Amino acid sequence: MSYVWARHPSGGLSLALAGTEVLCRPSGALWLESERVLIVADLHLEKGSAYAARGQMLPPFDTVDTLARLEVEAAALAPRVLVLLGDTFHDGAAEGRLSIGDARRLGALAHGRTLIWVLGNHDAEGPRGLPGESVVSLTAGGLALVHEPRAEATSGEVAGHLHPCAKVAGNGGSVRRRCFVTDGERLIAPAFGAYAGGLNIRDAAFTRLMARTPLAGVLGSACVHAVGWRSLRGD
Repeated sequence: MSYVWARHPSGGLSLALAGTEVLCRPSGALWLESERVLIVADLHLEKGSAYAARGQMLPPFDTVDTLARLEVEAAALAPRVLVLLGDTFHDGAAEGRLSIGDARRLGALAHGRTLIWVLGNHDAEGPRGLPGESVVSLTAGGLALVHEPRAEATSGEVAGHLHPCAKVAGNGGSVRRRCFVTDGERLIAPAFGAYAGGLNIRDAAFTRLMARTPLAGVLGSACVHAVGWRSLRGD
């Protein structure tokens, strides 16, 4: 059975996911236009400051960059609901390490819309001083939105947690990029955070979740590329 997908004028990849149309955006965000719901996974805000505290001096701009890209998505789409799909903070103390400006920017994302924090393994307590509603999971457009994908076969699930990346082979070598991965019934979104990293989708962590050979929506600079399994390589 072939996948149902189409190139969107925005450069995104429009997919049929368990009968619901979703748009994989080049930013790594997922857009449910019928519900006006914007979904981003695994921001891992303040990962840079967490590493700095352990003596690994990364440039301290990951939160600034991640929020700037999220603000662009929110301004372009004007969502009714913004869903942060878990691991929004890198650790339980990260909210306290936010600069005053970044805390205000994060809070401003709730203005005029519903902001929902899905709890993840890195931020299981949720935010303490920021607006929004904390949940373990929710439903939007007939899809179940969760942080960590369920182990059993699940139709209509959107998850994060695994930070999918694809290594794509070509005549000139290969490139490794963040990606969406789907079997048409469930979808795992890429990490949106600047320092989040990624796991190759040929890893067993992904293949055991997929009911059939998956399709990758690989993030390019301005579009999302639909890439079949045969063109993907392991690390």
